[in-house]
Amino acid sequence: MAKSEEKEVRLIVFDLNGTFYNKSSKDEFYKFVVSKQPKRILFAFEMAYYKLLKKLHQIRQTEFKENFFNYLDELPPEKVEKLAKEFWAKEYPENFNQELKVYFEKMRKEGVQLFCATGGLELYVKPLFDLFPVDGFAGTQVTYEDGTYKVIGEACKEEEKLRRIIKHFKDQKPQIVEAYSDSKEAILDEADKAYLVDDDGKIHPYKK
Repeated sequence: MAKSEEKEVRLIVFDLNGTFYNKSSKDEFYKFVVSKQPKRILFAFEMAYYKLLKKLHQIRQTEFKENFFNYLDELPPEKVEKLAKEFWAKEYPENFNQELKVYFEKMRKEGVQLFCATGGLELYVKPLFDLFPVDGFAGTQVTYEDGTYKVIGEACKEEEKLRRIIKHFKDQKPQIVEAYSDSKEAILDEADKAYLVDDDGKIHPYKK
């Protein structure tokens, strides 16, 4: 028998923070964790330091992710997952882009797959998709070693998002029919149609 052709999958790829989710989950989840464990407010100074280094391009995205989330030290994955479930239950759906939510649900019914590609840690992002199901998602992966979290591979940014999408679909050929983000990035250039979401949640066509 002849080898079957790759099955093409039509999908919408969207970023999470500032795009589908109106806020920054990186910052909001920290605030939530501090509300449960006030002593972790002490990590704020360290986090501000690493934010400054990233802004000055003194550290790579992967190194930034690894250090920014030091506030999760000594919190095992099952504890973080429990906190994340509570966090997203509080945030969803009120703090999400309602226009995109309605549109994504409509397109899913029409057979287009939904894929979220975010720089956020999969560790705390994953429980969101119990509330808003997607066909796939990719975030920054971490492992828990000696009481702290280490990034596996590269942070899920730029070209890494595209690599993860291809890896997810394996023997299928993903066709990104639409992509959404709050800033210029690789997935927008790869999509048939691309859109930027501004600070007010308004959606604008992205000019390549």
